[in-house]
Amino acid sequence: MNCYEIDGLVPVVEEGAYVHPSAVLIGDVIVERGAYIGPLASLRGDFGRIHVMENANVQDNCVMHGFPDADTQVLPWGHVGHGAILHGCVVGENALVGMNAVVMDGARVGDHSIVAAHAFVKAEMQIPDRVLAAGTPARVLRELRPDELEWKRQGTQTYIDLVGRCLNSLRPAVPLRTVEPNRPRLFENADYLPKYKA
Repeated sequence: MNCYEIDGLVPVVEEGAYVHPSAVLIGDVIVERGAYIGPLASLRGDFGRIHVMENANVQDNCVMHGFPDADTQVLPWGHVGHGAILHGCVVGENALVGMNAVVMDGARVGDHSIVAAHAFVKAEMQIPDRVLAAGTPARVLRELRPDELEWKRQGTQTYIDLVGRCLNSLRPAVPLRTVEPNRPRLFENADYLPKYKA
């Protein structure tokens, strides 16, 4: 990983967490055990503290940053989709922030809630627990159904499992020049499907 100290503060990555080598961690960053930080994610603790808690994930190309007096937090089992931006906000326990969504300063995504892809959560917005929020600016659309909460839980579990897979088997490789005969697939009969297929 690209890990940088600033003003005497060094990022903390607990044992059992996985941070991709291309991710950047600067200064006051804490990544707890079981957490996953994806390729090219940028966690800049050069002003406020960045804290990714146990079993949470921050996926590819995400940005976490905040003002000097603010913590930017992803609580346990939080799930932050590809390309999302979190700035001085809190993503609640077991909540999901969709791909390319933006959550601004002082906002809080409630526990077990989902922020849809491309949503813009304005500064200081307080999203209740167990709801779906979407739009630009985001607004609460409805309560989440039990099957949606279970789908989210399963999705986060796949990232917790990915931490172990990465720690055990991810390594640099030289690409092959041709596809080998009978090339295996990683998941032949996956139980976890996109919501539109479930």
